[in-house]
Amino acid sequence: MSGITAAVRAHLVDHFAGRGITAEPVAASVTFLGAEAIDVLRFGPDSDEVYHYVSVGCSRNPMVDPMAMITDSGPRAEVVVSLRGSTPTGLARSVAILASSPLVEGLVLEVDALIDLQGPLWSGTPFNAFLLGDGDIGELSGPDHEPVRFMSATPITATEAAWVRLKGAAAMREAWQQDDVDVRDQRRPAAEPS
Repeated sequence: MSGITAAVRAHLVDHFAGRGITAEPVAASVTFLGAEAIDVLRFGPDSDEVYHYVSVGCSRNPMVDPMAMITDSGPRAEVVVSLRGSTPTGLARSVAILASSPLVEGLVLEVDALIDLQGPLWSGTPFNAFLLGDGDIGELSGPDHEPVRFMSATPITATEAAWVRLKGAAAMREAWQQDDVDVRDQRRPAAEPS
């Protein structure tokens, strides 16, 4: 485990211990051809019966525009998916795909980004994309790298993704709030904002 990934893991363990989750996280490791493994750690459940699936490995490298001339500095991030209920089959792979997208596809993960995986995020679900937002885990600073941000990744349906493209992420979040949609419910119906 590299220095930054070890620091990320320790930071996560401290964060969740502060929220009463002291058990060792369950870990899954996913490797893609030509890239280092992405680990997905499952913390929980917390007091709201929510599990938190967090990538470890995205922050190994800075996120940069593939057309940039300088590639040794830039923002770093990990992603967090928070869901109620048992662990969905295939979710770890989707989280790892999202976390590897900066290295594999040159994406820069940022707040309000819509990342469409073009297929179900886990077995039997209508969700096929992630909407990124600010997470509630504090940044991890280091002496030799940019701070690592922990971004929330909310699973959304194709209908919701179309709404985000048309109206924006803020409008989608407002619609969820107005309709009392719990985005952590993995069995929730798609929101149908008007």
